[in-house]
Amino acid sequence: MATNYEIRYSNHPDDAKHYDTERNRKDFLVQNLMSPGDVNMVYSMNDRFIVGGAVPVKEALLLEAIDPLKAGHFCDRRELGIINVGPKGTVRVDGKAYPLEYKEAIYIGAGTREVIFESGSPDRPSRFYFNSAPAHTAYPTKHITLADADTVELGALESSNARKINKLIVNSVVDICQLQMGMTELKPGSVWNTMPAHLHSRRMEAYFYFEVPDDQAICHFMGDPKETRHIWLHNEEAVVSPSWSIHAAAGTSNYNFIWGMAGENLDYGDMDAFGPHDLR
Repeated sequence: MATNYEIRYSNHPDDAKHYDTERNRKDFLVQNLMSPGDVNMVYSMNDRFIVGGAVPVKEALLLEAIDPLKAGHFCDRRELGIINVGPKGTVRVDGKAYPLEYKEAIYIGAGTREVIFESGSPDRPSRFYFNSAPAHTAYPTKHITLADADTVELGALESSNARKINKLIVNSVVDICQLQMGMTELKPGSVWNTMPAHLHSRRMEAYFYFEVPDDQAICHFMGDPKETRHIWLHNEEAVVSPSWSIHAAAGTSNYNFIWGMAGENLDYGDMDAFGPHDLR
């Protein structure tokens, strides 16, 4: 087992206007999260948010406290959200087993001492995607299924953005401090997500794209609404979006993505929208 991490620093929007393709990818794109037998993560200075992945194969994987946390355990001062994007597996929280089917989630509160990832079968390893943010209160661990989710359908096939939003780790479903997570599923024939685009200067956000076919790609749009930039990415890759940046995407096929947020408030609808004619 290896625990690998990287620190990403914050970016000023005026500086980001001058980034070339390589710099944009280096600062905002997160690759190689899902490597067999490892735990990988990026620690972002944007709201101290962590984006990570764990793929246990034959052996279970312990979620260890990385050095930037300066803590004995990963969740000493943090809350954690996990969504299984692979075959059935188990997350053990302080010795208690929580089986997670595909697309099911678990919220783990601050003060938890041990989090362990396990696959149901080494031949079909689970793929756990996780986000984490600092927490000021310890809330109970909760397993969340798709049936538990606060679900809404938006968009239309005519505008290529018919989609189902599954709010999994939000305050209408589970007690949380600031971490929010959910999953958006685009219907066949739809490729646009989060359009009209928006930003929320009260919260940062991270997107993790999955179920992207091997021969297809996603074009993620970000940046100041009047100075937009794009990043091309592929299956099981993520983008960290600062609070000053829009976040939207179009794919060469339909796809799913997990969104995670942290910041000033828990109001899911708190956003500043920008229509297609507002963007530059």
